Amino acid sequence: MALTIIANNNKKKKVWEVKLFGEVDISNAHLFRSQLETALTEARQNITIDLAELNYIDSTGFGVIMGTHTSIKNDGFGIKILNPKDSIKKLLNVTGMDKIFS
Repeated sequence: MALTIIANNNKKKKVWEVKLFGEVDISNAHLFRSQLETALTEARQNITIDLAELNYIDSTGFGVIMGTHTSIKNDGFGIKILNPKDSIKKLLNVTGMDKIFS
């Protein structure tokens, strides 16, 4: 399944709102990384990632999120993951990422 990414700079809230649709895996994680890098070049700020419509994410996709988190945390910003499906929520819990991105 393909990956669709919608990123919006909510200037009022000073946050990037990113919505993912489909699946993130090794074949398309570079698109996700590129989108986040482009967004942060425009405005370095907090990020919310809405996973309500994401069916699958592999370790490569989680690596993109962790790498971005590492990149922005030194500037005082962070990432919040919203609406993960139960299967993704389970992976977040098992890996401890739920504590980082809650």
